[in-house]
Parts: sequence; C-alpha cells; structure tokens
Amino acid sequence: MSYHHNVTQSLPRPSTPPGQPPSSAHRPPSKLGFGVVCSSNINRSMEAHLVLGNAGLTVESYGTGTTVRLPGKSAMEPRVFKFGTPYEEMYDSMSGTPEDLAFFNHNGVLGLCRRGAAVKTAPQRWQDTPSEDVQKHDVVIAFEERIFDAVIEDLQTREPTEEFRPMHVICLDTKDNPMEAKKQGRIALELCWLLEQADDLLTDAPEILDAFQEQRMTHTPIKVLYQLCYL
Repeated sequence: MSYHHNVTQSLPRPSTPPGQPPSSAHRPPSKLGFGVVCSSNINRSMEAHLVLGNAGLTVESYGTGTTVRLPGKSAMEPRVFKFGTPYEEMYDSMSGTPEDLAFFNHNGVLGLCRRGAAVKTAPQRWQDTPSEDVQKHDVVIAFEERIFDAVIEDLQTREPTEEFRPMHVICLDTKDNPMEAKKQGRIALELCWLLEQADDLLTDAPEILDAFQEQRMTHTPIKVLYQLCYL
C-alpha cells in the first residue's frame, strides 16, 4: 500500500526573529539586493533566504552544485535531484511510504523541503541564472570557500552587462548542517544590516567587513573572505 503525504502550496512560512535595523541605520530596509549561495540551495542558503526575507530585505538564494544532493539512507545513497525540481516534489518522493516518511523526518530532510516549499518553488542554480538577474544583487554571500570561489569564477566568465555594476562577494564559512545554518543565518542578517547602512558601499564594504570579523571573532569565530567583482 502506498502512503502519500502531500505538501500544499499553503504551507506557512517559518517564523524567525525579524532582526531590527541598527538604531544608526538611516536607509530604509532593502536598499540593497542580496544573493545567498550554498551548494544545493536547500540548507544554508535557504535558512539565510528565510531569515533575511522575514527581516524585510530583498534576497534570492541559489546553489552552485551540479545537482541537489540530500542525505539518503546511507552515505553511499544520497537522494539526488535536478535543480528546478520543486521542493514539494522532493518532499513527495521521500514520503511515499511510512518507512520513508519516518526516516526522512528523523534525519531532517523533509523539514528542509517543507521550509523550501514555504519560501519559493524550487532550488535555483547560480550558474544557470541569467546575468540580468544575477547583477541585481549588490551583495552575494557564499557559505563555503569553494562556493565563494565558484561564484567569483562564474562572474569572471560571464559577458559584462551594459550597466557593469559592482558586486560585493563575501564568504561566511559554514558547516553544512541545520544547526550551523541557523546560527550563520542570524550572523548573515547582522552583517547585511551593517552593509545596508553604508553611505558608500563601494568605499565602506572592506572596512565594515574587517570590523565585523574582528567583533564576531570575540565570541563566534568566523572566517570572512571578500572580493569585489563587476558584471
């Protein structure tokens, strides 16, 4: 007997603390456009997408992998999906039997799919995104050094757009598990509010990032990388 647990588009969006702008902020929220990037666009970048979006910032999320890979029933059997596969479809494929439903609920994968479906339709691949959409992001935050490198490499291989706009690419290195993603989502929000209040992001970004890393290192050691790109 098949067991089908359907996810509907009416899933409630998970709540997160809104992250009030600093008292010194004099720009309205979402002056900047933010992109957040991980490997499969289902854990780290989706947590950041949710947190930043709930705080009123303009944000989109992406993955840089060749496929969306989720933990399976063994290390040798990951669940693999194409980018563009709806989160709802992933959920359905991993909850078709009581055994699957119990297993993937326990390992947290169904929770990731539910969150994804509540925020947007499907994971998006950074490299497949048109340049006119990519260049809308003033700031791009990658959650791993190899993903940071992949984003920069991609930007350097694209044909320059007519606007040839600056893009601030930042790495906040984060382990790929839900607990670390949740912690780093809040740290990313803190950084984004600081960038929002910059008078001149082009001039101020390096100094903001240096001060941010120094301040965060006192209680939450993080590695911050930065590269200015143009597209």
